[in-house]
Amino acid sequence: MTQAAPDHPPTHAPPRHAMRVALVGNPNTGKTSLFNRLAGVRHKTANFPGTTQEYRVGRALGDHARPIELIDLPGIYTLEADQSEARVCRDALAGAPLDGRPPDAVCVVVDATRPARGLRLVAEVGASGAPVAVALNMGDVARKRGIPLDAARLEEKLGCPVIVTSARTGEGLAALAEAFGRAAPASLDTLGPDAWAWAEDLGTAEGPGRADGAHKLTERLDRALMHPVLGTVVFALVMGALFWTIFKLAGVPMDLIDTVFARLADAVSGVLPAGAVSELITEGIIGGLGATLIFLPQIVILFFLISLLEGTGYLARAALLMDRLFRPFGLPGQSFVPMLSAHACAIPAIMSCRGVPGRQERLATILVAPFLSCSARIPVYVLLTGLLFADRPGMAALAFAGCYVLGGAAALFTAALFRRTILRGPARPMALDLPDYRRPSIRAALLTTYDRARSFLKKAGTVIVAMMIVLWWLGEYPHASAPPEAVSLRAQAAQVEPGAPDEAAILLAQADEVEARAAGRSSFLGRGGRAAQPVFAPLGYDWQVTVAVLGSFAAREVFVSTLAVVVAGSDDAEDAGVLDRLTNAQRDDGSPMLTHATSWSLLVFYVLAMQCLPTLAVTAREAGGWKWAILQLAWMSVLAYGAALITYQALRASGVT
Repeated sequence: MTQAAPDHPPTHAPPRHAMRVALVGNPNTGKTSLFNRLAGVRHKTANFPGTTQEYRVGRALGDHARPIELIDLPGIYTLEADQSEARVCRDALAGAPLDGRPPDAVCVVVDATRPARGLRLVAEVGASGAPVAVALNMGDVARKRGIPLDAARLEEKLGCPVIVTSARTGEGLAALAEAFGRAAPASLDTLGPDAWAWAEDLGTAEGPGRADGAHKLTERLDRALMHPVLGTVVFALVMGALFWTIFKLAGVPMDLIDTVFARLADAVSGVLPAGAVSELITEGIIGGLGATLIFLPQIVILFFLISLLEGTGYLARAALLMDRLFRPFGLPGQSFVPMLSAHACAIPAIMSCRGVPGRQERLATILVAPFLSCSARIPVYVLLTGLLFADRPGMAALAFAGCYVLGGAAALFTAALFRRTILRGPARPMALDLPDYRRPSIRAALLTTYDRARSFLKKAGTVIVAMMIVLWWLGEYPHASAPPEAVSLRAQAAQVEPGAPDEAAILLAQADEVEARAAGRSSFLGRGGRAAQPVFAPLGYDWQVTVAVLGSFAAREVFVSTLAVVVAGSDDAEDAGVLDRLTNAQRDDGSPMLTHATSWSLLVFYVLAMQCLPTLAVTAREAGGWKWAILQLAWMSVLAYGAALITYQALRASGVT
């Protein structure tokens, strides 16, 4: 970390503890990028107690290698606003949400290309009596635009240190770290009645290149990108590209993770003796870790791309475009990116809801994000639409697309319902400070991505792994003895002549299938499926389908493999023989298991149901408690059950079997 030269020694003795410095500033001023530059990767992320607002704490070095504790607070326009972000900042400046100790200095980060907008916040922080240091950030951009920055004059007028910085290049970081020790209460009173006009002059005075070129470019781009028609088309293309990139690029590392953990499990099982310990480690722990880490590529790609879009200044404009569509449903425009990314995976989508302003709007977005059809539902959709329209691929594709439409409609309906009931509150008009277009910082995007990935693995990962182990145990125990049919098949395989190994392999494979079916039926999960079957009977599900539904609470895609194990004794649902057995599977009374009415019921159920324990774990973390995750589970389950019930019974009444 940079260390300031002792050109300006502190005016007071360094405190015995680390100096605490809070960073505040308007959105889009590069405040968090500056924090990342100062603290590097030496920081931790947490939520303020009792809130969902995030703060980050990092370490830096000041003058004479004095340690500095940096606190990155939410971006705000004013301390006086009646918003959760402003309340958090007010409390943090008083020390309330942390350990009661207020910061020793407050660094107000001001956009050097538009200084007047940040000076009002400087005045508010100074009025609180807190020692202030001002960072005129993006100084490199200001100079390129011909904006003269007279930091010395502004420092003289404000009565506090003013440093020109650039989070992109690292300019001024050493001087800023040193200036924290000279922080002093700031005031605009010395600027006189024309304070704001003077401040505007600071950013618009004549210079070699003037600022007009950059502003004119921004205006020209906005005329196209903010146009009601053309802007919407461009927005759809950009968001579609974002979604496609997540969906496409994440496939390779996800497959790699799946392969690595499968081989790791095989290697461990080859070393450990067969038994409960081996199964716990290979199938429970390693399997649970694999099921957790498989989401990581989508999280990494999503947050990296979102950070880049935010760095260009386009994300703020995209939010304004969607605000008009979402506002009637009680959601702000910022909800669109999480809802779009939920089509890849609900976990990173819920994590990205941190950018949604306002507690009610943020919670509403978190609660409805899992309605959007994620990639985990695709195997279920493929199986069921294939069964419904085996010889009509066009109709199958139409039904497949209808699943996405139904999920989106359910999300908007739920958002409107919640915002008018349990999350009631005024819909604040969307007011954004649109930044100029600029080149994004790759370094800042990488640091943000690293931070989000680490947060996911540390917090959500532990809960997810625990849930997966429990669900694995329910599906594996108690072990049942080999059924007579399997014993007979193995005996026949042992008597096969040495010259016919293929025949013996076939018999052994059949024995494995019989044992797998028996194990699935006798496990706690299988017994639970039989016990719960009367509840799902009105939806058209027999006990085999019910077991698959219960098992898929680990992850939606598990439905297909679980059903294949219960029915065919194999988890390879892509095998043609297994698919044929699923298609022709029968209930205990000899009737077809997957009728058209049952398949439609299942399709509707899986569009709407919360069948993903990892998502619930992330909801509990991001929403601020398990009560919201339980509400999400309960509401989505009730809605899915009711819609599936109506679908099945209506089709039966119309003669569809």
